[in-house]
Amino acid sequence: MTRWWSALLVSYADFITLLFAFFVVLYASSQVDKRRAGGLAMAIQVAFQELGVFDTSNTHIPLSDAEAIPFSNVQAVENVERTADLERVVQPMKGILAPTSAPTPLKDIQAELEKALAPEIKRRVVDIKPKKEGLVVSLREMGFYESGSSTMRTSSVEAVDRLAKVIIPRSENLRIEGHTDNIPIHNSHFPSNWELSTARSTELVRMFIVRYRVEPNRLSAAGFAEYHPVDDNDTPEGRARNRRIDVVILNPALQEKSPFATPPAAPATIHSPPETSTDPTASPAPSGPARQ
Repeated sequence: MTRWWSALLVSYADFITLLFAFFVVLYASSQVDKRRAGGLAMAIQVAFQELGVFDTSNTHIPLSDAEAIPFSNVQAVENVERTADLERVVQPMKGILAPTSAPTPLKDIQAELEKALAPEIKRRVVDIKPKKEGLVVSLREMGFYESGSSTMRTSSVEAVDRLAKVIIPRSENLRIEGHTDNIPIHNSHFPSNWELSTARSTELVRMFIVRYRVEPNRLSAAGFAEYHPVDDNDTPEGRARNRRIDVVILNPALQEKSPFATPPAAPATIHSPPETSTDPTASPAPSGPARQ
């Protein structure tokens, strides 16, 4: 009897020990190391940014090994001054699958354009932004066109002269995009925003060819009407930003991968604009009626 009772006590003690160990494991697994989990999440996001899936954030956060990274700040991967070394979080990829910012050659031209168009940028009628597809120079309607017209204002041609002087000697292809807001238009020239946006883009293409002698195989035109806004159409300010012409200096790396890309043209010789002509396209064209 005593031997049986002793065996029962040993079995009960083993059971209690195993049960204690079980709950210790459960408790330990419930305590997440926030620093390690944050580092893992950040490493995953950096990897996706290298693939061009996510845009890089500019929110400032500390990246100290001794400090836990709050989950609410995991999305912020780089600080503004880029003082943090992300290579200690994730090893850099070998090769670039998709650029997340303007490639180096376009960074050079961006600096030149910002200098050449500084007065217009200051007046907020020109905006220059790098994107994956290339460098986008936005010419806003309020600085370059009358409402409802596809003919550029004569007073704005000098700014386009400075723009052309920078991009003509280069070899990148250019895509001219016309954009409008979502307010319907209907006048004797343009029954809809599609026609207005397309007319503005093709007029600017013609201006590049006739006035600046840009090689036609470097150029393409597109009209997007109101369907690619950069701001909210619910406010007058947002609609003003959406009414624009975008001169897209296409990323050469993406052009090489596209089966439909036009081969880059040889750098063109800069031609001085005609001194006697004040018409942007060097041929007479009546101004369109005011937008209704």
